Amino acid sequence: MSTNQPPQAAPASGGGTLDERELRAILIAVSVALMAVIASVSGLNVAQTHLAVEFGAPQNAVLWIINVYTLALAALLLPLGAIGDRLGRKPMLITGLTVFGAAGIVAGLAPSTEVMIAARLAGGVSAAMIMPITLAVITSTFPEEQRSKAIGVWTGVAGGGGILGMFLSALLVDVADWRWLFVLPVVLAVVALAMTLKSVPDSREHSAHSFDGIGALLSAVAVIGLILVLQQGPESGWAAPATLISLIAGVMAAIGFVAWELRRRDASLLDVRLFRERGLAGGSITLLAVFGVQAGIAVVLFPFFQAVLGWSGLLSTVAMMPMAVMMMMASGLAPKMAARFGARSTMTVGVALGALGLALMALFVSVEGGYLSILAGMLAMGVGMGLSMTPSTEAITSSLPREKQGVASALNDVTREFGTALGVALLGALLSAGYRGAIDGRLHGIPAGTADTAREGVANAVEAARSAGSQAQDLVHAAQQSFVDGWQQAMWAGVAVMGVLLVYVAFRGPKDSASTADETETAETVAAR
Repeated sequence: MSTNQPPQAAPASGGGTLDERELRAILIAVSVALMAVIASVSGLNVAQTHLAVEFGAPQNAVLWIINVYTLALAALLLPLGAIGDRLGRKPMLITGLTVFGAAGIVAGLAPSTEVMIAARLAGGVSAAMIMPITLAVITSTFPEEQRSKAIGVWTGVAGGGGILGMFLSALLVDVADWRWLFVLPVVLAVVALAMTLKSVPDSREHSAHSFDGIGALLSAVAVIGLILVLQQGPESGWAAPATLISLIAGVMAAIGFVAWELRRRDASLLDVRLFRERGLAGGSITLLAVFGVQAGIAVVLFPFFQAVLGWSGLLSTVAMMPMAVMMMMASGLAPKMAARFGARSTMTVGVALGALGLALMALFVSVEGGYLSILAGMLAMGVGMGLSMTPSTEAITSSLPREKQGVASALNDVTREFGTALGVALLGALLSAGYRGAIDGRLHGIPAGTADTAREGVANAVEAARSAGSQAQDLVHAAQQSFVDGWQQAMWAGVAVMGVLLVYVAFRGPKDSASTADETETAETVAAR
């Protein structure tokens, strides 16, 4: 049975301890690899219209081009993370980067929807080989006194990299062509591959147990089913047959996974008994909520920038950069705060700042105030997320031993993916419901057809206003004010989530380093049962 003792640093290939230069090269290599994966998650979102026109594809096919990458990535994180632990983290990273780069080239040259979907699927599979290994390399290589700082860099790249990727993607779409979106991830993969071959040491773990194939299959089915529900529910309807089938399959597979892992015990893919510990449970719940809120914020912000303020896609992504910069800076600061005040205290402050940021945006957002009315809230959100993500990630990885670091890293990544999907679905639904409820009372005198179009969303209302004649300005104003009403509803829901999380972290969050011995004793007690 594994305990939650921090994994020990791996020796250099020559048998000695890695020096500062070598550790820095390793951190740069895995950060570049992670950036390639993160940039590909959000990059195509800015090119949906271009994809539809280029391939003559319906919206459903365009969504599959975008979502199949995320589905494959999330579904295979746990199995491939475990395989990387066994076969070697460096060979897995090299293989993943090679396939990822090739898939990106094929996607950039794809002549049809079918080829594009196949390339994106291959990209998602290879991303699942890369993402958990990047963190596992850090946790199994860096000495304990430097691990927190390295994890802070990793979480900063993971958190802020998506926004940076969207900015560069929007820039490429504006100044060049949507196919150039794949150049950046491919270049990053090539650079990461070269640095991995030169700098990253190999590490692998030997297990007395066979690979948990049934657990891997059940985990993949559970993840695919549950994320499909969150992706398809808002589009197809929560009661649609496909949505219900996905929900049933996902829930049954999740229950089966827990039952099977409890039976396998020490030979399990993921020992679910460890969730009794504060570190694993607290870190996972915090990341789930924080990434859910972050993803939901993006769903709300982009329509505000584009449809309410009238900004371009490129300018809208630039407007998101202050939050990303604050997040990355706070991620680097978090290890120092955790070392001085404790991980739980740092996470508590981070969650509180995140809740404050949401409340500020809900209170002060207005059409007239524009960008400045939400900037303070965005900055507080960025700092809060950065302070909470790093200690949460370290709490998860330190809860599993060295031989399970690929699984620990994969669990961290799966939690983030679930949080993202959940936040987009729920906050997006709240925004839409709030908008429709608010605009209904502001459409008096608007022709029925135009009013029906306006109810679909603020962007639809702005488009419909072009043919509304003398009522155009009134329609646009009504849609913008209704969007702000929906915004406030979504933000207050986020405040409620963060408030509950704040209470949980303050009283049940990961114990500070002084309590490590108690945590280890708890894990050993679990093992004896």
